[in-house]
Amino acid sequence: MIDIAGEPLAMAGRMLADMGAQVLKLEPAAGDPLRRAEPCHPRSGESLQFHAFNAGKSSLVYQANNDRHARLLRQADVVLATPGFPEVLPIKPSQAPQAIWLVATPFGPTGPRAHWQASDLGLMAASGNMHATGNPDRPPLRCSEPAGYAHTSAEACFAVLSALAVGGPQTIDLSMQETIMIANMGGAGQFPKTGRKGQRQGAQLGGTREIWPCRDGHVSFGLRGGPARANNYQILLHELEREGLSTPAWRDRDWPAFNPQTLEDTELRAIEEPLLAYFARYRMRELYQLAVRTNLMLAPANGARDVLDSEQLSDRAMFAPVGDFPKFPARFYRSRGSDNKEHPAAPPTPAPPLYNGETPDWDSGQGWRTAQASASCGAWQGLKLLEFGAGAAGPIATRYFVEHGATVIKIESTQRPDFLRVMARGSAHGLEGSHLFDALNFGKKSITLNLKDDRGKAIAVALFHWADAVIENFAPKAMRGWGLDYAAMVQHKPDLIMLSTCLNGQTGPHRDYPGFGGQGAALCGFNHLTGWPDSEPLGPFGTITDSLSPRFSASALAAAILYRRQTGEGVYLDISQVETGVYSLAPWLLHYQTFSKDPGRVGNASLRAAPHGAFTCVGDDRWIAIACWSDNQWQKLAALADLDLPDWRTLQGRLRDRHALEAAVDAWTASRDAQALAERLQDLGIEAVPVASFEDLFHHDPQLAERRHFVHLQRAQTGQAIYERNGFRLSGRASGIPTASPLLGEHTRSVLSECLNMENETIDQLQADGVLD
Repeated sequence: MIDIAGEPLAMAGRMLADMGAQVLKLEPAAGDPLRRAEPCHPRSGESLQFHAFNAGKSSLVYQANNDRHARLLRQADVVLATPGFPEVLPIKPSQAPQAIWLVATPFGPTGPRAHWQASDLGLMAASGNMHATGNPDRPPLRCSEPAGYAHTSAEACFAVLSALAVGGPQTIDLSMQETIMIANMGGAGQFPKTGRKGQRQGAQLGGTREIWPCRDGHVSFGLRGGPARANNYQILLHELEREGLSTPAWRDRDWPAFNPQTLEDTELRAIEEPLLAYFARYRMRELYQLAVRTNLMLAPANGARDVLDSEQLSDRAMFAPVGDFPKFPARFYRSRGSDNKEHPAAPPTPAPPLYNGETPDWDSGQGWRTAQASASCGAWQGLKLLEFGAGAAGPIATRYFVEHGATVIKIESTQRPDFLRVMARGSAHGLEGSHLFDALNFGKKSITLNLKDDRGKAIAVALFHWADAVIENFAPKAMRGWGLDYAAMVQHKPDLIMLSTCLNGQTGPHRDYPGFGGQGAALCGFNHLTGWPDSEPLGPFGTITDSLSPRFSASALAAAILYRRQTGEGVYLDISQVETGVYSLAPWLLHYQTFSKDPGRVGNASLRAAPHGAFTCVGDDRWIAIACWSDNQWQKLAALADLDLPDWRTLQGRLRDRHALEAAVDAWTASRDAQALAERLQDLGIEAVPVASFEDLFHHDPQLAERRHFVHLQRAQTGQAIYERNGFRLSGRASGIPTASPLLGEHTRSVLSECLNMENETIDQLQADGVLD
């Protein structure tokens, strides 16, 4: 595999190397520009991002007239490329004609914005996520670390594995904008029904606070309803009473029926007030210890030191000494084989020097290629997946396979429905009215089973045998309680592929601590890194690990399927949402180890670009993201805006002057239309992207229309449904959204009949006995 990509795909090559691929980084004579990006390690002089995301690769300075280098390109199975990104090598597909080319561009290779530049800042602006992140009285925000690149790399990894499942030379067209939009949990596609543009709410989510100040930092805790959270309020009521802080708003409430969406603002504030007082008395660590002890869904907004000192991460060997770093994020998954023994992870190797003096000797054969599908089929056509779980982390992972031809059967229960379905309480459509469930589950088949009944469990076991792979995202105790965990099922199916994904993973002292993406974003550091330096931590919007972690799960599952096609052996995969976030934030953790300082939240600031932020435009809540990455770009902007300020190189080193510059830019943009100004600046070669709301994306984005991002289908009971495609397309391979999301138990009868050959009379009896509930 050859990596000629820029920063947006650096982590993709690292992920593939971690899963066993030979990854060779071809570099220009001056080296990959990421080597020189700030901040740099004082000993090596190379950037911490380069160290973090090029571990496990080898490096070669590419020479266009070198026969050996030309031969390496001709032999490559895969090439990772970001054409148009600064200083990338001008290597063309004709030089690696047998390879799968992963071509990642900000907006896709064709369409009205195909020529537009966009870094992480512009991509977050174009995705709608930035518009929804931040304080309502301040500019839209991105995470201080490039979260958009993390999404892009993880999706690119799955895209490569999907292409390898097909085999043969082809091109993967990956739009970074579309990829990152999935982090909005269907926000743009659901806009016509919800009317939600993606408004910034600060530390709130909905009508209640999500981030709470405590004695030495902040914690994440959601005041939400539903059975999954009912126990939270009994725990906190006990704590408030013990501390003398309980009030009638807490004592006199029917907490099992609590639904914040039905309460007036004054009543919600009355609920929040005692909690603010209680949290202020304790440190983050103390509150987290209570949460772990009682299963309270509360998590600290961890800084770098907190992450590196985590007892859970230490127990699971998340970190290893590599080069100059005593605690290097070493992996994103754990695995074991049919003998139930853990597969030891290969020790990570440091990022390579610019030139290692050797030409790699590629392994013989075609690697993971399997030549599985014809051109008219999806990459995963014929693949059968069985899904247990609820929420987002598991369901989004399988959705990637659905779009490329796989059949996914989702096991549900009428007695304990997916909590996303329950969010629709009060809807005219009942459990079928949840916009979030609808957005995340297109194309699947839903069956309902009572797994407490032996006959229900027997049906589940039969479906294990039917399936090519199984994925579940329950808390670790659940599958063991039903006797459906990997250790039990591999005895019946030795080549079983099964993936378990939950907040903290299947092992370690905190494995049973429950939580969702809100807790995941806090524990791994994303909350800590999003916000203004003088204010509390925020989003990012969409509880980021809920959308980021599934890309890692899909990639690991795809690799396991290809591994079994090659070897006949099954594998068990254990993925922690928190650990995928930690892996993605590796440069931040290396920064702390290098300088003994946590840079924390810096708003939209950048060490490498000035200006770099969101600036006011004409209209209500209208903004434009602008970044200058070179002196040439700055001179063009300064001339156009008639700005008399220090030269760009001076600005790079002087924070005060950068603030003055951005204030002047904001005054200039305030009287201009965002779209027109973006087009003018892009024509000058300057990154400029309107900050889009969900409404803008759905109704007014010409690039999304060109790529047919939104898919309109009819759904039983609820009528027209609108879904969003994922970010990549395979050349000559069918893909798309086959059907709307399923109604609860909609396919129970057809699945039992068609997949298990069950007679109608038997199904009728099981239904009467409550087994199919």
